[in-house]
Amino acid sequence: MNEADWNAAFDQYKQIGQYKHINFDFTLNDFKFIYFWEWFHRVWARFMGIVFAIGFIYFLLRKQFKKEMIWPMVLLFVLGGLQGAIGWIMVKSGLNENDVSVNHIRLAFHFMAALGLQVYVLWFALGLMIPEDAFIKNTRLKSFLHLIISVLVVQLFYGAFMAGLKAGSFAPTWPTINGDWLPSGMHSGDTPLFNNPFAVQFIHRGIAYILTILVIWWWVKAKAIGSIRNLPLILVCLQVLLGIFTVMYSADKQLLLWLGVAHQFVAMLLLLAVVTVRRLFN
Repeated sequence: MNEADWNAAFDQYKQIGQYKHINFDFTLNDFKFIYFWEWFHRVWARFMGIVFAIGFIYFLLRKQFKKEMIWPMVLLFVLGGLQGAIGWIMVKSGLNENDVSVNHIRLAFHFMAALGLQVYVLWFALGLMIPEDAFIKNTRLKSFLHLIISVLVVQLFYGAFMAGLKAGSFAPTWPTINGDWLPSGMHSGDTPLFNNPFAVQFIHRGIAYILTILVIWWWVKAKAIGSIRNLPLILVCLQVLLGIFTVMYSADKQLLLWLGVAHQFVAMLLLLAVVTVRRLFN
């Protein structure tokens, strides 16, 4: 793009609410910075699709796949395309004169669809890699993991709500929420469980404590399965610490960016760790 193209794109950005209400002091260089990350995110997603398609066709023609592997991989490609569509639906929700960011519920679905895609890939790969004699038979521990995964999925949704609503900045304190254990104002507004920043932060913190207790409890009960049981425990403790720091430093935009990314990244690792352990159970 030349300078004229950049200015034309910047003029388009000036028409939406995010510029009018928040970033009205942006220079062209500021715009180029946020443009880069949006561009990179989309191009990288398309690059992933191209790499997958080329590799899939190549190995399919060379008959390197077992029959039972083909349709799951076709489904993987379809899910990747669906994730891109969800991403555009999310982005579109912020391209108007009133909203200053994308809809947080659409953001949550985009985030969870990405994690679901990762889990699908991991589950499929582990099924190919784990030898039959390595599976663990313990119905109680497996059921307990189902409970942990269910709670973790809800928690991840609320983590995305926190990010989309920027809920941390409404109460950058810990262990209380602006001095209260039950924050005032958490019942106000339409559907406060999903849209009220105080309610969302209260729920997100509460589920974090419940999840930590469940993982510790499972860790104690799972002594017989070896050192693999340590991974979810280490990650959930790290995640709690990152969550606390992310909330407490949410007023610092620069620090919040890195803490928020780290918090999301460890959340992803925690989910993949729990799913990996679950895959070991027959």
